[in-house]
Amino acid sequence: MGVSRPVAPPTAVLAVDAGNSKTDVALIAADGTVLGTGRSGGFQPPRTGVEAAVDVLGQAVAEAVEAAGLSGARPGLPYARRVSACLANADLPVEERQLAAAIGARGWGTATEVRNDTFAILRAGLAGSAEPRGVAVVCGAGINCVGMLPDGRTARFPAVGQMSGDWGGGGSLAGEALWWAARDEDGRGGPTALTAALPGHFGLGSMYELIEALHLGALAMRRTHELVPVLFAVAAAGDPVASAIVERQADEVVALASVALGRLGLLEEEAPVVLGGSVLAARHPQLDGRIRERMAERAPYARVSVVAAPPVLGAALLGLDALGSPPEAQEKLRAHFG
Repeated sequence: MGVSRPVAPPTAVLAVDAGNSKTDVALIAADGTVLGTGRSGGFQPPRTGVEAAVDVLGQAVAEAVEAAGLSGARPGLPYARRVSACLANADLPVEERQLAAAIGARGWGTATEVRNDTFAILRAGLAGSAEPRGVAVVCGAGINCVGMLPDGRTARFPAVGQMSGDWGGGGSLAGEALWWAARDEDGRGGPTALTAALPGHFGLGSMYELIEALHLGALAMRRTHELVPVLFAVAAAGDPVASAIVERQADEVVALASVALGRLGLLEEEAPVVLGGSVLAARHPQLDGRIRERMAERAPYARVSVVAAPPVLGAALLGLDALGSPPEAQEKLRAHFG
């Protein structure tokens, strides 16, 4: 009578990068070949609950599995040896553990690791390196920073908003611009071109009209993110108030990066600082220039760059790192994502 043996999963890594607005998944073979990819909506467990949020990941996983030709072929068996998931809203280690348990229960991989999605930005930005070593700052809807060393040590912040000392990202920038414009119009603050530019973006004639529209719901609050490019345009035209907001954002990025470098003992040696997220990826000259100027003062050995590779590459590389995959596999993977 033969002895039954477990069938090895056909893929090395199931990589997941899930942000607030979208989820990307890639099935990666042991040699670094991308077998299939999938995409679904945003990952928002605080709003939808953990199980419903993981269901959204499942939609992208199913699409990637279908593209890899594995759909229905392996009932009851995992798709990968390791699930490497980098997720928005996994801000604390306890949340990472909870989400790892919820994802692990789906049986997608024989082992599951969950990290905050900023780690994917960092590893994607270090894609030309054989080991994860450096710091990343992501500034999109919000702001966060992490750092890693090859020995597994990390530097991170709670990054849950004002109560954890955070300021920055699209929400903070838009809110600050609205605050100063409202105070200019009613006389409590000084003059700024934002007062006309912000309501003008929505075809409105005054800050009062804009405030009323947002407060009563005639204009969805989520649309305030559209005001961030307006803020940068007004700052570029020389408005002192708008420029001060942009400079504050730059200083927050530098504060996060330099503190993380210090915690990892990297201030006195050459180390990469990777910038990502929609605000930083836009490369606004005023913001970008001040970040580099201030970083040169506080961390003169830092090498600042803006990540161009997709974050799902970072999640995949973290998975391959954990499996001890050879450099050739990582090089093949990097080549696929360009």
